[in-house]
Amino acid sequence: MSTRREFITLLGSAAGWPLAARAQQQDRIRRIGVLLNMAEDDPEWPVRLAALRRGLAALGWIENRNIRIDYRFGGGDDPVRVRALAAELVNSAPELIVAHTSPVVTALKAATHAIPIIFAVVNDPVSQGFIASVARPGGNITGFTYVDFEMLGKWLELLKEIAPSVTRAALIFNPATSYYQAWARELATMPKRPASEIVAEPVRDQAELEAALTSIARDAGGGLIIVADVFNTTHRRSIVSLADRHRLPAVYFSRYFATEGGLLSYGPDITDIFQRTATYIDRILNGANPADLPAQAPTKFELLVNLKTAKALDLEVPPTLLARADEVIE
Repeated sequence: MSTRREFITLLGSAAGWPLAARAQQQDRIRRIGVLLNMAEDDPEWPVRLAALRRGLAALGWIENRNIRIDYRFGGGDDPVRVRALAAELVNSAPELIVAHTSPVVTALKAATHAIPIIFAVVNDPVSQGFIASVARPGGNITGFTYVDFEMLGKWLELLKEIAPSVTRAALIFNPATSYYQAWARELATMPKRPASEIVAEPVRDQAELEAALTSIARDAGGGLIIVADVFNTTHRRSIVSLADRHRLPAVYFSRYFATEGGLLSYGPDITDIFQRTATYIDRILNGANPADLPAQAPTKFELLVNLKTAKALDLEVPPTLLARADEVIE
């Protein structure tokens, strides 16, 4: 559904609100900001914002009726742009800001200690210094986390299940991200497996990405684990294309890799996270202090299998894996 059609649908749903709730929330238009670390032409952002609007509508907040949302798009891998947009949003003085990804939270944290910030799809917020603890965030920041680093073992299991010949899985991530050390720590503490190993393969740009995947493809038994990372999201089409070209089995952290041609994806449901983010927007607009709202972990996960890609790689997908899949792409 397009953004325009969804907006019209949400307007129609307002007729069902309780009269008292509508009267109370129509007293004035509340204003919030949303800073997405994605390009404005990325097809993923309308999906996430549609989920956010659904969550808000369920709580009586209708865009351009009783709430105004100012959107900004960071572009994914341009920290200078992200910092400029964060400052711009803060200077416009919204009542709260929804921050998508760690670089956005970092920029907003430097720009304000007063405006409440709700993060969405952020890894390891305590170690990154965004919050004091999960249960008691403190300060002006709280929100909804994304992956647990222990998922690394699960991704390896899934990769081995769909491609048993993989003996050396390369962990692709950008070492410039603020939490890359957490991936390295998790990798170092994982028990060694006789039939397979994971090796760190840091990449900082397109050239390093191409060189890394070309090198991995030279070794028999090579495979890929594409972890949650802004770089990987921004370069996802290139990653999927290179994996296809080099015939590398790969497991990805999010569904949009599988829908765009990746072999297999497993991770939190991002649309569910954005929809749940609306609950904290509602609570803060109604007077809650973000310092007292615990950070929340994902509650829904999804497994996607791309049979077309499996066939191209001459892989026979086990029936047990297909039975567990939330979606099978034919």
